[in-house]
Amino acid sequence: MLSVAMVGAFAAAALVAAPAYAAPSINSAKKLTKAVTIEGVYEHLEAFQDIADTYGDRAAGRPGYAASVDYVVEELEGAGYDPTVQAFDFDYFEENSELARISPLPTNYVNNDDFLRNAFDSGSPKGTATGTLYPVDVNVPAGALPPNSNSSGCEPGDFIGFPVGAIAFMQRGTCGFALKALNAQAAGASGVIIMNEGQPGRDGLLNMIGDATGLTIPAVFTTSAVGEDLYSTSPGTIVTVTVDYEAETRTAYNVFAQTSTGSTENVVMAGAHLDSVQDGPGINDNGSGSAALLETAIQLQKTKLNNAVRFAWWGAEEEGLLGSEYYVENLSDEEIEDIGLYLNFDMIGSPNYMFGVYDGDNSGGTAPEGFIPPGSAEIEDVFEMFYESRGLPYQDSEFSGRSDYGPFIAVGIPAGGLFTGAEGVKTPEEAALYGGIAGESYDQCYHEPCDTIDNVNAFALDVNADALATAVITFAYDSSTVNGVSTPGKSHGAGNSGDAFMNRLAG
Repeated sequence: MLSVAMVGAFAAAALVAAPAYAAPSINSAKKLTKAVTIEGVYEHLEAFQDIADTYGDRAAGRPGYAASVDYVVEELEGAGYDPTVQAFDFDYFEENSELARISPLPTNYVNNDDFLRNAFDSGSPKGTATGTLYPVDVNVPAGALPPNSNSSGCEPGDFIGFPVGAIAFMQRGTCGFALKALNAQAAGASGVIIMNEGQPGRDGLLNMIGDATGLTIPAVFTTSAVGEDLYSTSPGTIVTVTVDYEAETRTAYNVFAQTSTGSTENVVMAGAHLDSVQDGPGINDNGSGSAALLETAIQLQKTKLNNAVRFAWWGAEEEGLLGSEYYVENLSDEEIEDIGLYLNFDMIGSPNYMFGVYDGDNSGGTAPEGFIPPGSAEIEDVFEMFYESRGLPYQDSEFSGRSDYGPFIAVGIPAGGLFTGAEGVKTPEEAALYGGIAGESYDQCYHEPCDTIDNVNAFALDVNADALATAVITFAYDSSTVNGVSTPGKSHGAGNSGDAFMNRLAG
């Protein structure tokens, strides 16, 4: 881990009003949830939004993420913590490829939805080409021929009369993509578009692979629907094809802060990923979890605890749980044993929310046998008792390893957490329980530029900030319900009592 002095190298984060820091008398869930206010959580969300407005996003390996790290570290230091920053390298990838019809009917097509750049084994040559779309034996309407029967672009003779500098427009079929692209280049094409053939199962996106050694022009693949749309305005259609991307090693960061009191042999960990997707502010995903975790850490700092609490803000979750995986992979066996449990908070303020609790007892039957460590059911119990104490509905959320708890349960650490929904669709039954709109996703701005501060449901976030704080302080005082440890120790065997929760809630 790096010392906090390293953080000075990062971009400066936006400043907000200083939070009200914890008083030493916070020693119960009731007092902590009173101190963890929605106003305090929103101050952090506003800072994350300001950072995204300044830098475009808060994605790992980019300036907005460095600024987010700076902000969290500064807030933790202001609350009296001595935070640490853990650096790790990862394979950074940034896709900037484009496909557009310039005229007639100007249209910008969507990368990964409408088209993909080539992924030839010999490399994907970068470049931009603008020219007239020239169909090469394309059959429209798509799918009119039997599957795998179109020979578009497979022979040099297909390009007789091809105008030099045009964009070759071809169709999937009897020969490889690489051959089509190389034939087009030999005929003088400045760029290549290949559409899918159009039969059922041959109409979506597909990676163009194969050995295209010698190819120097940009080449992309489209759905059959996009291909038909482009064809509909030809002849005379002008298009631009761009293949542009970055693929390099960059550095991302995890941030940690641990309470100064409590056993370090039975640590309660609580985490949230700090990064957004590229080109999005990531305020619900996952500014919501990061902000609630930060405010809880600030308010808990001066409390005398039985078990130390280690707060974590993970980097590069959106790249595949990379920050949490790096952390767990680099723990010794003894350090793993010293972690009593892990709590995860990823998207806890979705606009069309449900109150989801990770299904630690696998009552939904969605996890394979042995996947969920013993003790996770008892973590689920604490969250469920919290919602019941508020008279609020809740439901199981699939315990699939999809978020940063995955690396922890993989080494046998009990885990739990909250989730208010992402791209999944709200059912009529859920709408009856929680309100909102049935038939629409829980978060229509999931991984989109519209995931701004206005995308967060303040009520859901307020409730879940309290649920987060309640679980953290409950297990910081007594984790015996989860791992049988009532005094400092290293057992991961499950307990069976909710007394710790009730005692902390009533205090």
